[in-house]
Amino acid sequence: MGKILLFIIVTPIIDLYILIKASQNVGFWPTIALIVATGIVGYYLARSEGKIVLSNINRALSQGTVPGDALLTGLCILIGGIFLAVPGIVTDIIGITMILPGTRQIYKNAIKRYFKNKIRRGSTGIFLKW
Repeated sequence: MGKILLFIIVTPIIDLYILIKASQNVGFWPTIALIVATGIVGYYLARSEGKIVLSNINRALSQGTVPGDALLTGLCILIGGIFLAVPGIVTDIIGITMILPGTRQIYKNAIKRYFKNKIRRGSTGIFLKW
């Protein structure tokens, strides 16, 4: 949980720094246009990839199998879409790489490793501590 909190604190600071530097170098309006453009492109990319995932999940369910890999893909697309909704360069890069099929596998492997470690330790439940 500490790593997630650190990520949540540090990422916006880095994003803000990069946005300020970009604004200083290319101007305020081009920087705003970049943020809006990545948000729009990300939305449509997440939407189209999400439709493919839903189709794969439905296909697996109709065949009587558990759609494990498709669910991980859907999770990556959902999280990637959330990252794209947050203004910033770093979050946009993370979001796009979570949505694109070629780079999404890196995140899926990390999620699988995380759950395998939890199962190995005998703590299969996921609890958020506030």
